[in-house]
Amino acid sequence: MIIGLWLLAGLTGCQYRVYERPEMPQTDSLYRQPVAAGDTVSIADLSWRELFTDPLLQQLIEVGIANNTDLNIARLKVSEAEALLTASKLAYLPSISLTPQGTIKSVEGGTASKTYNLAASADWELDIFGRLTSAKREAKAFLEQSEAYKQAVHTQLVATIADSYYTLMMLDEQLDITRRTADNWAENLRVMKALKKAGQTTEMAVAQIEASKLSVDASVLSLQQQVTEMENSLSALLGIVPQRIERSTLAEQSFPDTLSVGIPLQLLQRRPDVRQSEAALAEAFYATNRAYAAFYPSITLSGSAGWTNAAGAVITNPGEWLFSAVGSLVQPLFNRGQNIANLKVAKTQQEEALLTFRQSLLDAGTEVNNALLQWQMARGRLELDRQQIAALQSAVRSSELLMRHSSQNYLEVLTARQSLLSAELSAVADRFDEIQGVINLYHALGGGY
Repeated sequence: MIIGLWLLAGLTGCQYRVYERPEMPQTDSLYRQPVAAGDTVSIADLSWRELFTDPLLQQLIEVGIANNTDLNIARLKVSEAEALLTASKLAYLPSISLTPQGTIKSVEGGTASKTYNLAASADWELDIFGRLTSAKREAKAFLEQSEAYKQAVHTQLVATIADSYYTLMMLDEQLDITRRTADNWAENLRVMKALKKAGQTTEMAVAQIEASKLSVDASVLSLQQQVTEMENSLSALLGIVPQRIERSTLAEQSFPDTLSVGIPLQLLQRRPDVRQSEAALAEAFYATNRAYAAFYPSITLSGSAGWTNAAGAVITNPGEWLFSAVGSLVQPLFNRGQNIANLKVAKTQQEEALLTFRQSLLDAGTEVNNALLQWQMARGRLELDRQQIAALQSAVRSSELLMRHSSQNYLEVLTARQSLLSAELSAVADRFDEIQGVINLYHALGGGY
C-alpha cells in the first residue's frame, strides 16, 4: 500500500523530459550575404577527394588519416564512449550473483552440525522515475560528443595537411622568384660597378645596390629554411619521420569557380564543433533529469533461489529448494540538501552548455563569412595582379627596345625587371590566399569528413 502511494506521488510529481533543440532566432541571419531559402547546395557536400584533386596531396591526406596521433586518440575516445553507453544499457537488466554459504557448528564438544546454502540472487531496479533512462541518454549524448570531436579532428587534419601542402608550393614559387630577383640584383650590381668605373655613378649608389642584393640573398636562405621547417612540420602531422615532401606546383591546381555555402541551418548538421556543443547541451539536460530523479525513491526487486539443508528444524540433512522474493523502496531523507545542491549545479551547467552552443553557432557563421570574404577578395586581387604583370611585362619589353635603339641605359631595364618580379611575388601570395580561402570555407562549412 505504501509503495503504491509512493509510486502514485512519483508519477504525478516527476514527469520525464526529452531533450529538444532550443530556439535559435539568429540562425537564418548567420551569413552576411543573402542566401536563397532553396539553395541547399554547398561545397561541404563534396568529399575531400573531390575538392583536393592533386594525387600527391590525396596520398598525403590518406597517410595522415591513418597515422595522425590526435585522430587515433579521437577514435579511442569514441570506443570509450561506446563502452559507457553499453554499460548504461545493461543497467536495465537485473544483476545476478551466486551466494554459496556453508557453516559448521558444534556446542561444548557435541556432534558438529553442517549446513549449506547453494543459492543465486538477483536484484532489479525499476526505472519508474527515469534515473536509468537519463543515464543512458546522457551516455548517448557523450558518445555523440566523442563522434563529433573525432569528426572535428578529422576535418581539421584534412584542412591542415592541404594548407601545409599548398604553403610548400607557395614557398617554392617565392623561392624561385627570389632567386631570379637575386640574379637580377647581381646583374644590377655589375652594371653599377661598370658605371662607377666609367665615372657615371657614385660609390654610395654601388653600396646601396650591393646592400639590396645581400638582402635578397638573405631572403633566399630564409625561404629555404621555411621550406625545410614546413616539410618537417607536415611530416610530424602525417606521423612519419622528417623527409622531403613530393609536390606539384600552384599553376597545376584547380578549384571550382563558384563556391556555394548552402543555408545557415546546415551548420547545425555539418559543423562538428556545433554538433559537439549541442551534444554537450543534451548531456547536461539529462544530467539535470538525473538530479531531479534523485529526489524520488529507488525501487528494487530482489529474489533468490537455491538448494539448502537448513530449511527448518525437522529437516536436518536432506537438501531442499529455497526461494525468497523481496521488494524494497529506498527514499532519501537526510540528503535532501545535497540533492538540492546537485540540482543547482546541474541546472547551472545546463545553462552554461546552452550559452556555449549558441556561441559555437555564431562562431561558425563568422568563420564562414570571413572565409568567403577571403576567397572573394583574393580573386579580386589576383585579377589586378594579372593586369599589373601584363603591364610590367610590356614595360620590360619597351625598356629593352629603348636600350637597343636609344640612349637609355641597362640599369633602367633591370629596374623594370625588378618591378615585374615584385608583382609576381604578390601574385603568388594572392593565389595562395585564394586557395587558403577555399580550404577555410570548406572547413568552416563542416566539409571534409
